[in-house]
Amino acid sequence: MWSKSLLWPAVILLFLALPFVIDSNYYLSILIVIGLYTIIVQGLGILMGYAGQVSFGHAGFFGLGGYTVAILTTRFDWSPVFALIAAVILPGLIAAIIGRPTLKLRELYLALGTMGFGILIHTLFNEGRELTGGPSGISGIPYLSIGGLSFDSDIKFFYLVWAVVLLVLIGINNLIRSRVGRALRAISESEHAAETAGIDTGKLKLKAFIFSALLAGLAGGLYAFYITFISPSPFGFHTSVQFVLMAVVGGLGTFLGPLLGAALVVLLGELLRWVIPLVIPGAGGEYEIIFFGLILVFLMIFRPKGLGAFGKNLKPPAVKPSVAPE
Repeated sequence: MWSKSLLWPAVILLFLALPFVIDSNYYLSILIVIGLYTIIVQGLGILMGYAGQVSFGHAGFFGLGGYTVAILTTRFDWSPVFALIAAVILPGLIAAIIGRPTLKLRELYLALGTMGFGILIHTLFNEGRELTGGPSGISGIPYLSIGGLSFDSDIKFFYLVWAVVLLVLIGINNLIRSRVGRALRAISESEHAAETAGIDTGKLKLKAFIFSALLAGLAGGLYAFYITFISPSPFGFHTSVQFVLMAVVGGLGTFLGPLLGAALVVLLGELLRWVIPLVIPGAGGEYEIIFFGLILVFLMIFRPKGLGAFGKNLKPPAVKPSVAPE
């Protein structure tokens, strides 16, 4: 019988071997996309599962990261590494600016506010032709290179993306077990009680919002380097809804939830795109959406806490902090 101490080394070895087992760039590209989406959904997991805030605008931050890389590398000849750093910082700065007024909203109004931000950013991508290229987008993005290593193949990019996923998982695992993590847990359970205990709830929610935007920008920058072309279509409202769906289906506040949610939504989308034309000849994308929705509804009925609920829950024991976090 496998011991728990051998589980994670075995999983890591499996992933290291996958590119050599999977002799197809198509399947590798799916795994890369799952990794990129996992990075974004990890940030949403903190924002939604701990800070108790929902965002339907994270495709905007995702796109900002991608367009920052595209514009800086193709039009200003920035180094890919510095362009990627900028792609992380810019969404964080914008989140800091819009976050405080936006996060004062509650429930439906918060969802509408973040949705409006995402739609605005997507519109700017489409209409800012001189800077963003409009609907035609920006091509000619160079490959990401660090030192003498260029990530110019699917195998190399697979290892890069999943190394970033691993680092993000480790960082978040440490974060939520810290004093700040316990304070975020207190906010998710009762914001009023957290404020009574001396926690600056507004400041912590803003930090969670900025953190999730930073991760979305990081994923967007990596996406641009992987595709080497960028256009507005991947960053619309539909993508924001998908990110929220991944977070909820995977299970908020669980270790494997974001990964499982991203994997399920991406793989299910690919499967339906292949199966539905065989079952219903000539069927279009509208049928995919119907079947996709039905499957997810059944999943949420029978697994309401998400796929990650059977794994180790990241939430620390419910301890009411007596002082505000530093």
